[in-house]
Amino acid sequence: MAARNTARKRAFQILFEADQRGADVLTVLADWIRHARSDTRQPPVSEYTMELVEGYAEHERRIDELISQYAVDWTLDRMPVVDRNILRLGAYELIWVDTTPDAVVLDEAVQLAKEFSTDDSPAFVNGLLARFKELKPGLRRV
Repeated sequence: MAARNTARKRAFQILFEADQRGADVLTVLADWIRHARSDTRQPPVSEYTMELVEGYAEHERRIDELISQYAVDWTLDRMPVVDRNILRLGAYELIWVDTTPDAVVLDEAVQLAKEFSTDDSPAFVNGLLARFKELKPGLRRV
């Protein structure tokens, strides 16, 4: 499953870049795909990366609403940009992708937080996504 791990990491990087630039996430995805096709040093953007980014884009408003609602004492704007985008990706995959086990989604999100964020971030990411896991059946509404 190293390919899926890499796909998640790339999807996170695309969400992060879009957030930092204030750009549409699908535009950033298209940029990544275009660069990968024109520069042989750039690895291709995998189908699963595209699926994750496009899925997030489809549910972006609902995902941000859920994060805002359940992140105790944190507004979305005040949240570290890395954590916010790990949570966005994790929330999409946890709630809308039925082919990935919930435990894998949580573990992968925590690993991204360990690699890219602060020492406190893995626990924060795990706690919020675990809450989404508990509430999952009622969270899918668009």
